[in-house]
Amino acid sequence: MKVLLKQDVKNFGKKGEIVEVKEGYGRNFLLPNGLAQEASAGAVRQVQQEREAQERRKSREKAEVDEVGKRLSSIVLTLKHKAGDAGHLFGSVTSHEIAEGLLKCGFDVDKKKVHLEEPIRFVGSYQVSVKLHSEVTVPVTVVVEKQG
Repeated sequence: MKVLLKQDVKNFGKKGEIVEVKEGYGRNFLLPNGLAQEASAGAVRQVQQEREAQERRKSREKAEVDEVGKRLSSIVLTLKHKAGDAGHLFGSVTSHEIAEGLLKCGFDVDKKKVHLEEPIRFVGSYQVSVKLHSEVTVPVTVVVEKQG
């Protein structure tokens, strides 16, 4: 029996796949529990159209994120921090501070998307990566200057 999965089913497949199952398993478990439906031509066509729409949506999102990434990679974020004479900061620059600085520049980035290799504890220029999308990571230059 061929069925179209409505949800992910362990050991059989993921949502939207057409799988061959035993008659009893399909009629007695998958169909009554709403996990699958019989694989008719109309149902298969509908799932295909949904996949195509989702792919178009993803490509459009990626194009938008690429554009934002180009603009974001060109900026230099300057943060002022209290520091000692040797350039050692009192505290450190956090991803939260970088996210706030980017917000002031017009880029709404979640602090969890800002990746610091290690905490910034000295005055200087640093490259910080910002993950905008699952496939797009952009380097941002952060310059830390001594305050006052």
